[in-house]
Amino acid sequence: MTESGWVLYKRLLSYVKPHWRAFSLALVGFVIYAASSTALAEMMKRLIDGIQDPDASFRLFLPLFVIIMFSARGIGTFLSTYFMSYVGRYVIHTLRCDVFAHMLHLPGMFFDHHSSGHLVSRVTYHVEQVAGAATKAFTILLREGLFVIGLLGYLLWTNWMLTLLFLGVTPIIAGVVSYASKRFRRLSKRIQHSMGDVTHVASEALSGHRVVRTHGAEMYEKQRFERVSEENRRQSMKEAMTRAISSPVILILVAISMAILVWLAMAPSLMASMTPGEFVAFITAAALMIKPVRQLSEINSEIQKGIAAAAELFGLLDEAPESDSGTYRVERLAGRVKLENVSFRYADDQPYVLQDINLDVAAGEMVAIVGRSGSGKSTLVSLLPRFYHASEGHITIDDVPLDDYALRPLRQQMALVSQQVTLFNASITENIAYGVDNPDPAAVKSAAEAAYADEFIDQLPQGYDTVVGENGVMLSGGQRQRLAIARAIFKDAPLLILDEATSALDTESERYIQKALEDVCQGRTTLVIAHRLSTIERADRIIVMDQGRIIEQGSHQTLLAAGGAYAALYQLQFQEPQ
Repeated sequence: MTESGWVLYKRLLSYVKPHWRAFSLALVGFVIYAASSTALAEMMKRLIDGIQDPDASFRLFLPLFVIIMFSARGIGTFLSTYFMSYVGRYVIHTLRCDVFAHMLHLPGMFFDHHSSGHLVSRVTYHVEQVAGAATKAFTILLREGLFVIGLLGYLLWTNWMLTLLFLGVTPIIAGVVSYASKRFRRLSKRIQHSMGDVTHVASEALSGHRVVRTHGAEMYEKQRFERVSEENRRQSMKEAMTRAISSPVILILVAISMAILVWLAMAPSLMASMTPGEFVAFITAAALMIKPVRQLSEINSEIQKGIAAAAELFGLLDEAPESDSGTYRVERLAGRVKLENVSFRYADDQPYVLQDINLDVAAGEMVAIVGRSGSGKSTLVSLLPRFYHASEGHITIDDVPLDDYALRPLRQQMALVSQQVTLFNASITENIAYGVDNPDPAAVKSAAEAAYADEFIDQLPQGYDTVVGENGVMLSGGQRQRLAIARAIFKDAPLLILDEATSALDTESERYIQKALEDVCQGRTTLVIAHRLSTIERADRIIVMDQGRIIEQGSHQTLLAAGGAYAALYQLQFQEPQ
């Protein structure tokens, strides 16, 4: 069930609550603006009646009235514009931070099903759409709305009978606005989705620019971007058409009612009961209503855009975060890991990726996991930091069920080095000591030395202060990998997961890293996934996986002697060319 627009708008306005003082000042400004603008009709009445019967006080009063009226209008405009912008930008800031913070706590499955382009679009484009509804639209709604209420009050006070006739057209205007609202919201949803597509296609092509160029796919990417951008343009034009039609229709309806009003006002019986000043004031007030009514009809599209964007954002905020019901904390894990009858699949309608895994890893043991691609090695180690939850079976660390651990402290006890190294566009020190404020330079240097990264860091122009570029674009694959290992060493976690950690290294670098890892693994429980079997010969135990199951385990020598799957893999890698 989708939330109605009003429910969404109320939820959006809850973000305004903390800034009620600034909002109240804006409201005072709107009231001053509406009152001073309505006073224009009264000025016309005094002017016409004063011309017929002028005196000295009238000559002084009218210029003063003009100065006071326009000064008040200026003050009202300042208060309303500034303080509504103040509230609006805070709403955007808070909402943007809430959405981003919530995304950081969503489960791994969520990111598997959503592209980063669409998610970035929600933090940027969607929030700006909400800003339109929260500030610009709300400013016009209050300012022009209060102006219309003021004018209607003045019209009723001047001649209530004529005013009620004038209001006869209101239900028709309401019908036009209601139809336009539904269409605006529908189109806004499509525009927002197509904007996500534009961000997604652009970010993919730009981040993978080398692949695009080496495959000569520039034209393909241009066409792909053109398609999503064209879809965005078409939906935007439909929205522009709706806005372009609805506004004049409302204006024509107001003009017809105005014409009828003037015709009726000029009836001899009515003219006799009104002074010329009252008649002019009445027509002036009715004419003044055209501009605010037009503006009120035009902001409908902004409000509907904001509500459609708010629906997407609140939908994201309502996504359940990672389950973290555990409360158990420990200063430092010993590192005994046990998996009993563990099976895993990504969804109920999908096949099992892991089946009946039984594994008991002693504290401080180094266990290597090998097998063909797609055999479930990476998925298996992803269960330990609770990126995914086992579909069946039990996992314990130090004989405590994995789900009983509080999530953040649990992950702080683990270091992960994966094949795809993630580096941030920051200095080398910040990358090694990621997540730590004011790290100890000596500890950073010591971690870099242990990972054999200091030799290339010292050659960089700013040494440890060198900014590495987006995802370490300034460094070679091997250098990036060594920085990732340095980060894991700096973390000093009792549980170490190495997922193809030496895959990007040349033979010489790999030899260095092997030495580094042997030192690092001392006293730590280490799970190593490796394609290159030469890197795991010294492991305490080797596990061979195939199609989500453990088919063999033992030491390097034992498995070679057994002549099974591991021996076959080993021969395949090391067979001599004929």
